[in-house]
Amino acid sequence: MAITDWPVDERPREKLLQKGAAALSDAELLAIFLRTGVAGKTAVDLARELLQEYGGLRFLLAADRQRFCSSPGLGAAKYAQLQAVMEMARRSLGEELKRGSVLDSPAVTRQYLQTRLRHHPHEVFCCLFLDNRHRVIAFEELFHGTIDGASVHPREVVRRALHHNAAALILAHNHPSGVAEPSEADRFITRRIKEALELMDVRVLDHFIVGDGVPTSFAESGWM
Repeated sequence: MAITDWPVDERPREKLLQKGAAALSDAELLAIFLRTGVAGKTAVDLARELLQEYGGLRFLLAADRQRFCSSPGLGAAKYAQLQAVMEMARRSLGEELKRGSVLDSPAVTRQYLQTRLRHHPHEVFCCLFLDNRHRVIAFEELFHGTIDGASVHPREVVRRALHHNAAALILAHNHPSGVAEPSEADRFITRRIKEALELMDVRVLDHFIVGDGVPTSFAESGWM
């Protein structure tokens, strides 16, 4: 049965317009992006198969061009559309954290870091550099690693903080596994960086770990 033959309130596009995007499942959202199915399958059927094949929406969005384009119903045009949509989302959130804006909303910080880091297939360690009024000076990805770790050097973090004349900073890194719980190594390097920056009168306000779901905050968890 074609989607056009479904009850109106069950069609993904109409459902989104009536109830909002948050009311849709991952498969329904992906079906709207796909627009059409393939022979014998609706867009929703195809979306469900793709999510099963990739292991979830996060891994589909993080797929490289070659793998993405090799899947049925996808291709270079849809890959380009997807990259454009994701970049627009990053830039939209980036405007909220543009240079000079005050970080007074943990929710905005979380959303921004999640958008920047969640879909990396490898671990990335970054910093948000702030002035003494917690206004954003710069965001930098400082270290890139493998699927299960990145080598982080406190001296380089200190050097970049001094370069920006930062009074405070927020650390963040992603866990490609999707599990946003800190490892002992994460806690150790956070202490090392915090101690090194204290000698320069630079405060570490928080360390976020980005995985699936809500990023984990060291400060809110009492680990700072």
